[in-house]
Amino acid sequence: MELRALRYFVEVVRQQSFTAAADRLFVTQPTISKMVKALEDEIGSPLLLRDGRQMVLTDAGRIVFQRGQDVLAAQAQLQSELNDLGTLGRGELTIGIPPLGGSLFTPIIAAYKQRYPNIELKLFEQGARMIEAALMSGELELGGLLEPVDPGTFERLPMVRAPLWLVAPRESRWEDDAAVPLADLARESFVFYAESLALHDAVLDACRQVGFTPSIVSRSGHWDFMAALVHAGVGIALLPEPYCRRLDARQFTCRPIVEPEITWAIALGWLKKGYLSHAARAWLDVARATLPIASGDDLAFGGLRARE
Repeated sequence: MELRALRYFVEVVRQQSFTAAADRLFVTQPTISKMVKALEDEIGSPLLLRDGRQMVLTDAGRIVFQRGQDVLAAQAQLQSELNDLGTLGRGELTIGIPPLGGSLFTPIIAAYKQRYPNIELKLFEQGARMIEAALMSGELELGGLLEPVDPGTFERLPMVRAPLWLVAPRESRWEDDAAVPLADLARESFVFYAESLALHDAVLDACRQVGFTPSIVSRSGHWDFMAALVHAGVGIALLPEPYCRRLDARQFTCRPIVEPEITWAIALGWLKKGYLSHAARAWLDVARATLPIASGDDLAFGGLRARE
């Protein structure tokens, strides 16, 4: 059984798409399809069934997917340990960065590159759920996760904790309010988070808890584009407070969401029982020294604390 075939199959299941898996692995879709078919022929059983637009694992597929992830994680750890026999003079490190957390990583990247200029940093820019899966599979050693995280699976270094605020056009009906109950937004049109982001589920669950399912008119994983859509009158959005403070108060109304408060908390995570290379351990040292929240401050954001 080829590791490459396992890797292709696991990625197809994660992405729920042969096309998306091919894009992620930088191969053609026919190559992916051929390797998965060869794997099914070798096992003697189908692994995937199509149910409309969704892919469903067969019993054999579930076993191959679960054990395949273990095999790929072990192979990745073996390669990391072999690569780690050298020094920090050269090498590479891949960091998982969620779309809304890029600013958090900027000062760490700058400090790390200054200290270790010959280590190539690769950025895995995906939602927190994809980053978590990549950590579990051994594809990543470190990555940004949306809290809470499973303490039995991951170690964590807090990076940011901030409430979500309503973002609406200037002179909206909330202009004179100090805060906005979430239920007050039940009839609004939402510029929402992309489904690949863990924050999508957090906001959706909070809305359902107060009795409504949001009317979603657009989705994005980029806060500045979401704000631009709000300014254009497409709908309202819920964004982390630090991003709201970057917006022009002459163009936007930004107010805290309450009842309930929705918290955006990002932590740098790594597997509790996983192997960390010298390069990854050095990254953690730099992160601890760079992030204010790691030293006990309330909020780290691009190296700055949010304004009161």
